[in-house]
Amino acid sequence: MRFQNKVALVTGGSSGIGRATAIAFAREGASVVVASRREDEGKLTVQMIRDANGEGTFIQTDVANSAEIQKLIDKTIDIYGRLDCAFNNAGTEGVFAPMTELTEEVWDQTIAVNLKAVWLCMKYEIEALLKQGTGGAIVNTSSWLAVGGLAGSTIYSASKAGIDGLIRPAVLEFAQHGIRINNINPGIIDTPMLRRFGDDEALLKPFIAHTPMQRLGTPEEVAETVLWLCSDAASFVTGQTILVDGGWTIPGLRN
Repeated sequence: MRFQNKVALVTGGSSGIGRATAIAFAREGASVVVASRREDEGKLTVQMIRDANGEGTFIQTDVANSAEIQKLIDKTIDIYGRLDCAFNNAGTEGVFAPMTELTEEVWDQTIAVNLKAVWLCMKYEIEALLKQGTGGAIVNTSSWLAVGGLAGSTIYSASKAGIDGLIRPAVLEFAQHGIRINNINPGIIDTPMLRRFGDDEALLKPFIAHTPMQRLGTPEEVAETVLWLCSDAASFVTGQTILVDGGWTIPGLRN
């Protein structure tokens, strides 16, 4: 198993991509810390891990609170004695609306969760990895909207583009310590977040039609990319933003 005797931390592990990735890490032998603001859903993820004979722990965390992020990292080390992989996945879609209809409050909340929290998670995770002296791998969830756009996505797109900009200087600062940092940029993935925009299949048809692979992606497919980036198979991969989008962002004429 790829992550035997390793410890993996997953924020936003209560559903969707986070849950799928936490379960995948455990299946590959990792002890998994699942962090989420939603207690019941986070504990359910851990129960799913344990039902499959994996090892997992839930730590309730609001990533909009810097003290809770620091406590999360400290508790992870207290419980398992180390940290090897971190998947900073917690995020919010915020509000999608024309810029003129959005408020400063929405900006502050979305940036706090999607960008500032990732910076803080990386800060405390890297501090822990430097103290260990064993290197490690960090993956953040960005979005195809970091390189593309939808009408109404100004704040969300800015928050995700910020994550893409964040990792490049961080790699220059810490690559020599064996710490690899990459982003995944999912496309249209069938998650609860997507379904909050509308569960009507007719609403999803244009997204499916625009995707060259002619379907939605699954959380499990994204999870496999995260695990690869955290594994020894990607030992020379760092500073990358990897689109997992079925070809969605390829420009060109559609059939």
